[in-house]
Amino acid sequence: MPNVFGSLHKGTEPRHEQVVFCQDEASGLRAIIAVYSTALGPALGGTRFYPYGSEEEALADVLNLSRGMAYKNALAGLDLGGGKAVIIGDPATDKSEALLRAYGRFVQSLNGRYYTACDVGTFSEDMDVVARESRFVTGRTVAHGGAGDSSILTAFGTYQGMRAAAEHVWGSPSLRGRRVGVEGVGKVGHRLVEHLREDGAEVVVCDVNESAVERLRARHPEIDVVADQDAMVHADLDVYAPCALGGSLNDDTVPALTAKIVCGAANNQLAHTGIEKQLADRGVLYAPDYVVNAGGVIQVADEIDGFDFDRAKARATGIFDTTKKIFELAADEGVPPAVAADRLAERRMSDIGRLRGILL
Repeated sequence: MPNVFGSLHKGTEPRHEQVVFCQDEASGLRAIIAVYSTALGPALGGTRFYPYGSEEEALADVLNLSRGMAYKNALAGLDLGGGKAVIIGDPATDKSEALLRAYGRFVQSLNGRYYTACDVGTFSEDMDVVARESRFVTGRTVAHGGAGDSSILTAFGTYQGMRAAAEHVWGSPSLRGRRVGVEGVGKVGHRLVEHLREDGAEVVVCDVNESAVERLRARHPEIDVVADQDAMVHADLDVYAPCALGGSLNDDTVPALTAKIVCGAANNQLAHTGIEKQLADRGVLYAPDYVVNAGGVIQVADEIDGFDFDRAKARATGIFDTTKKIFELAADEGVPPAVAADRLAERRMSDIGRLRGILL
């Protein structure tokens, strides 16, 4: 079982503030909501609906994801903390109105400490159902005043981070003439390809879903296709963009990389601690995933004050400057960018969170 409380020794890293187990036997709901930090404001993070093999596996995932959201929201400049939720089950067979509304009641019971949104296995239409029982829901459909598909700004923000990485490595923020490998061309990946082609990049893709590749090839017959991840990491690339599942950067893939930059939209790309140093030792510039893929959370967070796409896009454009700042800090402190990003996020949570101690 994961260690939820962790060490209580002074000086250790912060631990989760709250973990709530939710069950509604009639609808079949089994969910866990994890609030990592509210130092910057209410926790915001999506709801993942997934057929976990065990409760332990689900708990480990929600703890890891909620921590990542705290760091992501901090570096996105949002006045929001980090949280996440998981629903245990197969969304294809277990999802129902009753289950989603039961889940909404549990979100509401936290009284605004946690705002939910979409994630793997949940969609804007699902959030509309959850919102029938809770006020603390974002990522809703346009018809209900929401931002709609958050992959739009997720891809845009990832592209901004890639531009910053290109400037750091090659002196120009353009990807024109660079060969970029996009692993995963689903909701986010295919939009990233559109940005890259508009910029004049050469693109090679792979995806376990052949139909997703064929749809993309129908619009862009000029792109190259490789069989799988192994072929992708061994390909002759300038930039590797993981946009599928996490853990793509591991002890096997990192030594095989030919790319000078890794910048993609997938969450939790580093398989374990120490991979960031392996990348740095090989001279590969890693743009931290939770920094560059923050466009989606920026998009859904904007709903809280009444959604305005232009305002959200302007904030997502700032991912370029944030990524540059992280590269500069990493160089100044002699650490990998992933370490620099963590330090910057922790600094903001500490500095701004401290102000909550001022009595109003």
